[in-house]
Amino acid sequence: FFSQEAFFEGYLFAFMICVSVPLGALVLTTVHYLSHGAWGFVFRRQALAVIHTLPLMALLLLPIFLGIKHLYLWADLELVSQDPILLQKVKYLNVPFFQGRAVFYFVVWILVANLLERKSHAFIDDHSEEGRTHLQLVSGLCLLAVIFTITFAAFDWMMSLEPHWFSTIFGIFTIIGMVLFAMAFLIVMTAVTSEESFLKEESTIRGFHDLGNLTLALVMLWAYMGFSQFFIIWSGNLPEEIHWYLHRLGGGWQYVGTALVLFHFFVPFFLLLNRTLKQNVRALAVIALFIMAIRVVDLSWMILPTFHHEVLHLHWLHFTTPVAMVGIWFAFFTKKLKDMS
Repeated sequence: FFSQEAFFEGYLFAFMICVSVPLGALVLTTVHYLSHGAWGFVFRRQALAVIHTLPLMALLLLPIFLGIKHLYLWADLELVSQDPILLQKVKYLNVPFFQGRAVFYFVVWILVANLLERKSHAFIDDHSEEGRTHLQLVSGLCLLAVIFTITFAAFDWMMSLEPHWFSTIFGIFTIIGMVLFAMAFLIVMTAVTSEESFLKEESTIRGFHDLGNLTLALVMLWAYMGFSQFFIIWSGNLPEEIHWYLHRLGGGWQYVGTALVLFHFFVPFFLLLNRTLKQNVRALAVIALFIMAIRVVDLSWMILPTFHHEVLHLHWLHFTTPVAMVGIWFAFFTKKLKDMS
């Protein structure tokens, strides 16, 4: 009934769902500060509340450290000693270095989040050219640090689940998915938590239209990067690269992959082409909610076949663990949002 392996599998799945939103919001906020785009003012308060859930996610990472041998093959030293490929990667893929990198990632993200909050007032009040240039410089450096660390975190937490496989596109592909997840979440939360008068303002409607366009661009970019990764690896037909897709194109997982093609790309793509839907706050929020749901499916397709690729097998802990963690995370987020009101 209770499986330790299933618990840690579900826990990693849950962790990646919850950490995707603040990391994606961190990227969006730095891009907003860098570009001074009007779209970012629509959900600025919600975005700052989201990125301040990162200390909670740092604490929630600790159980993954405890269950590391249940999740990652390279954590088993006996297995590594018998595998020539893993022996070549042991200097990078080892437990102490893995834990040290994870701590470093969260230190960088939390420092950037705190810096962006301090700069938020200057972003609103300082309209001088000098102030704008300084903010763009700081934001640009923060964006580079965030992109760099998220890329390696994606390699560590997800790609190394199958340590024989590698993809140079995987890091940026993961970042695009996180940013899309965060964008959808922020659209929904802004529509739900904002006053009706704010949502009816002309500037807000234009802002939501811009957010719809950005969401459309992210959907297209996700599809392009996903197809590029698949095409390059499949055409290369190398055994150490192709097995990652073979695990996800059989045993029932192929139906999940087909659903992702249809509902992660085609459905939101055609819906977001409609100008009227993008200018309707409620309609755009419904589309964003749908994108959030399909992002969860995508994460399950990326993580869970590692452990059960012969057949699509889902344990009850694969459902309850994410529900519990999302509940904890959302309660923490709502408290932060209330404190900022």
